[in-house]
Amino acid sequence: GQQYFVQVSAYNMKGWGPAQTTTPACASPSNWKDYDDRAPRHKGQSEVLEGLLQQVRALHQHYSCRESSKLQTTGRKQSVSRSLKHLFHSSNKFVKTLKRGLYIAVIFYYKDNMLATNEDQIPIVEIDDSHTSSITQDFLWFTKLSCMWEDIRWLRQSTPISMSSSTVLQTRQKMLAATAQLQNLLGTHNLGRVYYEPIKDRHGNILIVTIREVEMLYSFFNGKWIQISKLQSQRKSLSTPEEPTALDILLITIQDILSYHKRSHQRLSPGLYLGYLKLCSSVDQIKVLVTQKLPNILCHVKIRENNNVSKEEWELVQKLSGSESMESVDHTSDCPMQLFFYELQMAVKALLKQINIPLHQARNFRLYTQEVLEMGHNVSFLLLLPASDDVCTAPGQNNPYTPHSGFLNLPLQMFELVHFCSYREKFISLYCRLSAVVELDSLNTQQSLREAISDSEVAAAKQRHQQVLDFIQLIDPSDEQNLKKISSTSSHIECLPSPSPSPEMHRRKAVSGKQ
Repeated sequence: GQQYFVQVSAYNMKGWGPAQTTTPACASPSNWKDYDDRAPRHKGQSEVLEGLLQQVRALHQHYSCRESSKLQTTGRKQSVSRSLKHLFHSSNKFVKTLKRGLYIAVIFYYKDNMLATNEDQIPIVEIDDSHTSSITQDFLWFTKLSCMWEDIRWLRQSTPISMSSSTVLQTRQKMLAATAQLQNLLGTHNLGRVYYEPIKDRHGNILIVTIREVEMLYSFFNGKWIQISKLQSQRKSLSTPEEPTALDILLITIQDILSYHKRSHQRLSPGLYLGYLKLCSSVDQIKVLVTQKLPNILCHVKIRENNNVSKEEWELVQKLSGSESMESVDHTSDCPMQLFFYELQMAVKALLKQINIPLHQARNFRLYTQEVLEMGHNVSFLLLLPASDDVCTAPGQNNPYTPHSGFLNLPLQMFELVHFCSYREKFISLYCRLSAVVELDSLNTQQSLREAISDSEVAAAKQRHQQVLDFIQLIDPSDEQNLKKISSTSSHIECLPSPSPSPEMHRRKAVSGKQ
């Protein structure tokens, strides 16, 4: 590349001093990607996802037009049944007490005040009173809705309600209904971010919590502002200290929840950092080790202010990647890039001290040499990895490294969400919108396949389901080539003709004609 020469002169009240040349005398600006001429990882991804989301919406519009004629024949019956249900079930009020079910709680706060109902309760609505004990996948899907609160009405309209729907689909429909109910009661679409885990108790209650910090004390429908400490002191618990309800747990830990929410929005200052990757797995999820101080980024120490890693520095990292090289960090002196080597050496020691690992136990630790992690906002990371067998601790396996207090094991999907919301906001918003819609479409098309009767209905349902599966495969993050495939995917939508009415529809028309 182009070589640049620099001279430096000092200045004071007496004037300029003699110019001094730098050491080395010249340098060629470079980047670590020049090492193997790789393309930027994130280039064009947001634009591609945006185009794919438009395709999905176009498909929704196409199929909603085709289904409108069917809905007209059954709309009157559904409206009557819903009206009767509404007479016996009031769904326009907040829940005061939990009675073994799945609920959504909303925390709107401003400084030391939070929004409460007119009865001095946290705004809570019920999702389901007959949920299963494990809601991990449903919860993870719900977290994606936090990137598309304004689309809840559209999602509900595109999701047909059927008593024969699968349990999973019914749960998703109830989540959408409860969310819409909260939005109507509070008079706002934006319900904030989802807390990283549901709050559970021994009484069978599960509480999903959303948190939003407002800019001022707005007036909300069906709500008033109250000091958090006053709300906590006024609460009369109906449970024992040994077995508190999920609502009691929420009130007791509300300061910790608000602290997590505030810190998960903070970003690192620009620079190059050394991060530590440590995972642990359970039966249904993987968790990543983070600090409570900054839960949206890996455990880390700062190497320097400049976030760029040059080609020569990356070559040095490649040489240091072996275990023998890592052991020799304390003894090597003939390094061609002594400043970078020294900064990296100090960062390794500081990071090991932070996570409470003696230096002699880190002999098998490695530097990640596939890429420099460019987070966004001029923040870059080099990664320090444990030995391959210790990267992820399996259930029942003893963790050989016990960090100090102040750390948190965050579910991997929640870590991804809070991380990208801080560093690549547009990308994660588009991805969550697309993923949530396509996942719901998959459940809907599976239901349509089960309900299809005639050959034409089966053919149309299979084609629609295959289209959804194609979208799911394209956005699968486990395949790095998928986003490249998306850009080459045709936006032209080919659809089968509308299927003829099923025999059941013919029978209903004949009966109505006789009447």
